[in-house]
Amino acid sequence: MEIAFALRGGRSVLAQLYQRAPCRVLFPAPAIDDIPEAVLVTTSGGIAGGDRLRIAVSVEEGAAALLTSQAAEKIYRSLGPEARCAVVLQVGDGAWLEWLPQETILFQASRFSRSIEIKLSATGRLLASEIVVFGRLARGERFSSGWLRDRWRLHRGGGLVWADTLSLDGGAGDDLKAEGAAALEEPLAFGGARAMATVVYAGPDAAQHLALARSLTGAARCRAGTTLVNGTLLARFLAEDPARLRADLAGYVAALRHAAAGLPARPPRLWQF
Repeated sequence: MEIAFALRGGRSVLAQLYQRAPCRVLFPAPAIDDIPEAVLVTTSGGIAGGDRLRIAVSVEEGAAALLTSQAAEKIYRSLGPEARCAVVLQVGDGAWLEWLPQETILFQASRFSRSIEIKLSATGRLLASEIVVFGRLARGERFSSGWLRDRWRLHRGGGLVWADTLSLDGGAGDDLKAEGAAALEEPLAFGGARAMATVVYAGPDAAQHLALARSLTGAARCRAGTTLVNGTLLARFLAEDPARLRADLAGYVAALRHAAAGLPARPPRLWQF
């Protein structure tokens, strides 16, 4: 899938779209006071072992756009091969992009590899988040077997400014390797958390919002923290209850988009509570 937004006549509009099954995108009418919105849909209902997905989003100079998803993404149990999803986000000079999909739910014995490659110009700005839920908790399921590799790379002006990789290893149908299983329970790692969110704000003004970000994570009901790395504002949330994490994340995203871009202090409309 390829989606591009551009500035035309002082308005941000869709400039390019290429899509094919199982990836589709919808374009609901944006709120009068907000930016154009694109909603990603997986028509298969989820991602299975062996699937290969690629999503490329670009926002050209001066344009703005919000990307979210219609529902939580389900990663189904695999009999062996991993599912792969590659996301590429490009932001031009003076442009604003929000990448705010709903959560990714890892079913028991799922195998999933995701890469998020971010390419920012010197004055481009990005607000991005990803939520991972370890198991179908409403059914009493825990993610105790399977495989996860979650990789972020952020480039500004052609140079790498931040890199992060989470790896929980195990074979399909086997227990997670000792280090992976321990990380989910280890007090200095996940500490029993069943949901995790990573939030990135990258822009020339990121340092100006550090105090606000720390006040928001400090007030969160779940475990959360914020730091600044190479001019990039990073936050992470951990919770035993995904609903609590989502509520805290929504407040963080809403406040930050308002402070950084003057946009309405609200999360994507499709986020449900």
